[in-house]
Amino acid sequence: MIPRLAARRRGGVGLAVGLVIALLSGRAPLGAQGSELGRLTVPFEVGEQLTYDVKFGAIRVGSARLAVLGVRPIRDRNAWHVRFDIRGGTFFYQVNDAYESWMDVTTLNSLRFRQDQDQGSRERERVFEIFPERAVFQETWKQNREVASVRDPLDDGSFLYFIRTVPLEVGRTYSFNRYFKPDRNPVIIRVLRRERIQVPAGTFSTIVIQPIIKTRGIFAEGGQAELWMTDDEDRMMVQMKSRMSVGSLSLFLRSYRRNGSGAIQGTPSP
Repeated sequence: MIPRLAARRRGGVGLAVGLVIALLSGRAPLGAQGSELGRLTVPFEVGEQLTYDVKFGAIRVGSARLAVLGVRPIRDRNAWHVRFDIRGGTFFYQVNDAYESWMDVTTLNSLRFRQDQDQGSRERERVFEIFPERAVFQETWKQNREVASVRDPLDDGSFLYFIRTVPLEVGRTYSFNRYFKPDRNPVIIRVLRRERIQVPAGTFSTIVIQPIIKTRGIFAEGGQAELWMTDDEDRMMVQMKSRMSVGSLSLFLRSYRRNGSGAIQGTPSP
């Protein structure tokens, strides 16, 4: 997919988009405490699925999916299990990446993060075991080497779910120190404006935000990445655009389902 971008960044489109994204941080007010054993009230539920067209410039090069797969036990804690997939490419370069996060249902702290990257001739799987109570994480592919982390950690994949719980007041700038790799903090979120947009899934009123992260890629400092989140209690991401020296990378919501029993809204993928 996007050979020039892949050649310049080992992460390729999957990690760049990955929303993969963002790398979070700091103690901000999350959702209200729910009544089920302290579970936070959040704007997503099991079975939610968001499907996107991925474009490089004007060319559709693949598809992506954000999904809430369930609630699973991780080290005696209940955790949201969410997954981001991105697939596509050209006849000479293919990407098939998956990023999975497990987030404590009472805090949204990351407990486990898995990267499964298949980009061209390169394949890599990494699993991070994250321990918020000790502010450390383990790199399982390095014999569980232990590395210092932060309190209330978040990972690349959990970012889009965490940001849906933040108030997002237009004109405000939020600073977080929660990304599980401390040298990437703080992550800055600027809330730019309200905007009504049309994507394949329909027309939406949105709030536009700009993430800024201490990393190379589409959310780097000095970059021009923007996310469009629905201006309602759901805070779904309906569009993402990033302009870079090698071109523009965009995601457009094609279809969505709010829960496991709900109907699919929007346009099926071609």
